[in-house]
Amino acid sequence: MDITTRSKGDVVLLDISGEIDLYNAPEIKDVISKLIEERKYNVVINLEKVSYIDSSGIGALISSLSNLKKYQGGLKIINVFASVRKVFELTKLTSFFEIFDSEEDAINSFSG
Repeated sequence: MDITTRSKGDVVLLDISGEIDLYNAPEIKDVISKLIEERKYNVVINLEKVSYIDSSGIGALISSLSNLKKYQGGLKIINVFASVRKVFELTKLTSFFEIFDSEEDAINSFSG
């Protein structure tokens, strides 16, 4: 798994590629924790290049969202496809997370 970080205004985008599983899921939490330390609370996670996510990956996303909410921030998810979307649907997390089809929509949703 690789995580690339980029910013657009006060929103940080994390482009994740590969598989998110038990071994690397904590890395997502670490990246989010560092962003919180830097007072960056609006995060968009791009799952376009993620081919697989397991329960620990979902857990890392849930805990990251909870931590960001403590600071009135948020976590949006974009580009959820195929098997990864199925995991979100089966776990009923499509209603828990705000999922967008476009990066622009996700970024704009923070200013609302």
